[in-house]
Amino acid sequence: MAPEQHSGGDELGRFLRARRTQTSPQAAGLSPGPGVRRTPGLRREELATLAGVSIDYYTRLERGKETRPSPAVVDALARALQLDDAEHQHLRDLAVRAARYVPQPAPAPSRTVRPHLRLLLETVRPNPAYIVSRSMDILAHNPGGLALYAGIADWPATQRNLARYLFLHPGAREIFADWDNQIRGCVARLRALAGTDPDAPDLTRLVGELLLKSPDFAGLWERYEVTGRKYAAKTFQHPQVGTITLGFQGMALEGTPGHRMGVYTAEPGTPDHDAMLLLDLTAAPAEPRPSGQKR
Repeated sequence: MAPEQHSGGDELGRFLRARRTQTSPQAAGLSPGPGVRRTPGLRREELATLAGVSIDYYTRLERGKETRPSPAVVDALARALQLDDAEHQHLRDLAVRAARYVPQPAPAPSRTVRPHLRLLLETVRPNPAYIVSRSMDILAHNPGGLALYAGIADWPATQRNLARYLFLHPGAREIFADWDNQIRGCVARLRALAGTDPDAPDLTRLVGELLLKSPDFAGLWERYEVTGRKYAAKTFQHPQVGTITLGFQGMALEGTPGHRMGVYTAEPGTPDHDAMLLLDLTAAPAEPRPSGQKR
């Protein structure tokens, strides 16, 4: 089962429809009126009225037939749907893509991690750290960066992916006390990325696999929630070092489009820092560089 292929207009319509059906009349300042509503969320005509456009125009937008909404219309729809900043920006990005103002698709992102970045991963030890692709494949890591996700090292290196781990690894629910929150954030980030590049092979392969194998993923995927990256501490119920709460910082890497480095931290002298040290000391070393790779 693979995700459907969509044009820019289709993806814009899917996002509008998903957000409309999840916006209640009360939240939009409307009276629901008497009787039972057959439509979840707002009706098309209600949203069109709130945004100041005709019902015919809005219907064409939602069906992917209208692909050039003006910035004013996009902003009006965002206000009517009460989108947050990340969702509003996502709607703008979809509108730009639907209007075909975007450049030619970029080539498939490289999976090569440069030697000095591997050295950087070692330099930040004992802090767990890793480098991931835009679709969350783990491309490189230090010992703690892999060991923190208990059990993922049992998978072949080519299968190690943070989204795949969250949804398909049997230990993920035990590792994360807030597993429900973790998976919502994971799907929302993938949705935001796939919305503006829906036919990218690395994303469609991952999404297709998770749609097929995980009902939890499929349900969240249909909700079409998007979110930005936010700083947050993460708590792991780790089988080797016990409960450990770490700060997290993700950052884009220059010269490697789509690659991000993630680093976990703890205050020195705290039990969490002691657990982090223990994890680094007992974790298996990172895999050696492939034969022939330059240092």
